[in-house]
Amino acid sequence: MRWDGQKLGTDDAEALPGLTLAGLQRSVRTPEFAGVTFHEVICKSALNKVPEASQMPFRWTVNPTRGCLHACGYCYARSTHEYLDLDAGRDFETQIVVKTNVVEVLRAELSRKSWTREHVALGTNTDPYQRVEGRYRFMPGIIEALAESGTPLSILTKGTLLRRDLPLLAEVARTVPVGIGVSLAIGDETLQQAVEPGTPTPRARLDLIRAIRAAGLPCGVMVAPVLPWLTDDRDQLDALLRDLADAGATGVTVLPLHLRGPVKPLFLAWLAEHAPALVDRYRDLYAKGAYAPREYAAWLDERVRPLLARHGFGGPGGGHRMPGEGSYPTGSIADGGLPVHEPTVAAAQPVLF
Repeated sequence: MRWDGQKLGTDDAEALPGLTLAGLQRSVRTPEFAGVTFHEVICKSALNKVPEASQMPFRWTVNPTRGCLHACGYCYARSTHEYLDLDAGRDFETQIVVKTNVVEVLRAELSRKSWTREHVALGTNTDPYQRVEGRYRFMPGIIEALAESGTPLSILTKGTLLRRDLPLLAEVARTVPVGIGVSLAIGDETLQQAVEPGTPTPRARLDLIRAIRAAGLPCGVMVAPVLPWLTDDRDQLDALLRDLADAGATGVTVLPLHLRGPVKPLFLAWLAEHAPALVDRYRDLYAKGAYAPREYAAWLDERVRPLLARHGFGGPGGGHRMPGEGSYPTGSIADGGLPVHEPTVAAAQPVLF
């Protein structure tokens, strides 16, 4: 069935009639993405500036879409859908905003004399290689635009669609710094599919890491989030880090789960269905805020540090430094990983269009 044939009018009963999006051109459905609506918008800006207060190791991001088909139950980016008058639950997974002119706008912004070629990160809010990228093919144009302007870039993804662009990334890496990161926090496929139902399996992502390394590119891994009492067992972590080392990962960052705003009740509801015995323990652990207590972070760091060293990630040169001021991702929590107590990029309202 043709994609264009599924355009929805504003009077369509299922087209979210209360939805107002700046630059909305049309809303699209297709049987290939059952239950999902894509809202195609014309964006005014492609580059998003990270708030100065953030301790992220980059100041600029690009997000070609809003919302994510990966549907990870813990995703901190869910709250950003509320800025669009959509909810952080089912809407985040099924109402996807697509910036159809993002490549053209990015090229224009990068051509400005004021652009100083600072590092640009992709995959900081929603995954640039979620399945819809196969339809819209934004990433080759974004990568080319950044490289042609001499701008360093990094990509963090769970999406195996990245394989498609490895030849391009290997080519542009000869002229600008390129960092690649894969997010893989759960080695058990049954648990992984329950909490990340729209993502590739752990085995598929390990194969992606191998493909990245075979293309001559470094590949850091974000073991994040670690889920208390679900994925923080020593043997689980040891097995995952062993698999990452065998796949050729060039660095690892380990971070505990944080639950901000509407994500907390959503994840607690997931626990009530899948691990009800843990609901009260999570309520207690996250009673004082979005982040796990420092005591838990310190306990996890103590557990992870010798495992990182055992598998070649903990010593000098064991981490992979992405472009930017800090290490992203590399090391353990205390060795240059993202801070466990500071807001991430999603803490402040992003520039959406």
